[in-house]
Amino acid sequence: MDSPTNTSAADPHEALRAQLATTAVHAFAAPPAWRSIEFISDLHLQPQLPLTWHSWQRYLQASTADAIFMLGDLFEAWVGDDALDEADSFEAACARSLREASGQRALFFMHGNRDFLIGAQFAERSGMQLLPDPSCLSFLGQRWLLSHGDALCVEDSEYQRFRAVARSPAWQQQILAQPLAQRRQLAGSMRSQSEARRMRELVTADVDPLAALAWLQSAGSHTLIHGHTHRPASHALDADHQRVVLSDWDSDELPARAEVLRIDAAGMQRIALSTYLAQPPQAGA
Repeated sequence: MDSPTNTSAADPHEALRAQLATTAVHAFAAPPAWRSIEFISDLHLQPQLPLTWHSWQRYLQASTADAIFMLGDLFEAWVGDDALDEADSFEAACARSLREASGQRALFFMHGNRDFLIGAQFAERSGMQLLPDPSCLSFLGQRWLLSHGDALCVEDSEYQRFRAVARSPAWQQQILAQPLAQRRQLAGSMRSQSEARRMRELVTADVDPLAALAWLQSAGSHTLIHGHTHRPASHALDADHQRVVLSDWDSDELPARAEVLRIDAAGMQRIALSTYLAQPPQAGA
């Protein structure tokens, strides 16, 4: 049970919770023809993890969903859409895989804390639609609130300060004005710092249940679907609201881990990636 608890007036995170409660929610409805949708997040795709990358490609081919929602951190790092100008780059290869998949089903992408610099050029090249965070999807008679989840980790004060800066247009323009090679070096440095920080912290901040509940109530939704924390589980926030945490992916370590969250007329279910990969790719599915 992940029930919210009362907070005192001295709670240093109350201001951020109040700010989150007023966040605009993008609302949209699934086309009537959709019968099933799937969610993934936190794949952290990178050339150094080829098995994870190949698993993702196989999944894109094997999925039978009408739409796939990628809720952030699809990539370990994104240095700018101009990386696509290098035809043999990892980014260009990923764009080609997405473009092929987009001919079979709708693809949606929401920025994460690693790939927030993905822009309109990559989305167009990939055949994806960009979603604001948070967004609320109406599907099968319910409203599903979607988020990467990092904005809700209000107790991670250091990260929230960085997030406020990194999501500002001025900061992003300053970064993107640097040469591509320099941005790749910067991404590598930031990745090393992030890994070192995780090693120092025995317990990382989780999604704040009060903030999550406020978002759900504001959106008129009963279920929040998010990633970011790499802690796949379902948590009751109260008798009527829950948050569902997506799995991260890693096929390059043993035991491999990866799940797909599927919603259809039968309900919501987690499906191990191995279930998909045991099937041959379905051409024209």
